[in-house]
Amino acid sequence: MKKYHVSTTINGEPVEFLCEPQQTLLDVLRDTLNLTGSKEGCASGDCGACTVIVDGRMVCSCLMLGVEAEGRTVTTVEGIATGDTLHPVQQKFLEHAALQCGFCTPGFIVAAKALLDENPNPTEEEARYWLAGNLCRCTGYDKIIRAVLDAASEMRREAAE
Repeated sequence: MKKYHVSTTINGEPVEFLCEPQQTLLDVLRDTLNLTGSKEGCASGDCGACTVIVDGRMVCSCLMLGVEAEGRTVTTVEGIATGDTLHPVQQKFLEHAALQCGFCTPGFIVAAKALLDENPNPTEEEARYWLAGNLCRCTGYDKIIRAVLDAASEMRREAAE
């Protein structure tokens, strides 16, 4: 089968890869580029475990083809931290114990970052609505929502300084 050459930016770095036309972005990230943070939970866009940010918008990478990444900017969970410094969302997930098994955590972190990029002061209802596409079987969501709202508060404080 013919492979396509794709040039894109992933986590701030220019990246080139070859992929078959039917390969999902998730498959390319995990199998070709060794970016295994995004998880495959459902392969139908229902669980959010594979959430990435493409050109500033949340995308289920299991529903996007790898060839569609051509010329686009992709952020995965591996690109959320700055070097060894965790993003406030990541730090608050730890502080609030907003994870248990961790399978859904990368998708939640990416979705939460996308939320706070779009709306730096979400209400609890807005946060719950935004994250409704991400499923977790372990935490019951309350710790996740508290972590996101606390991260939003910290990010606003940092921006005001």
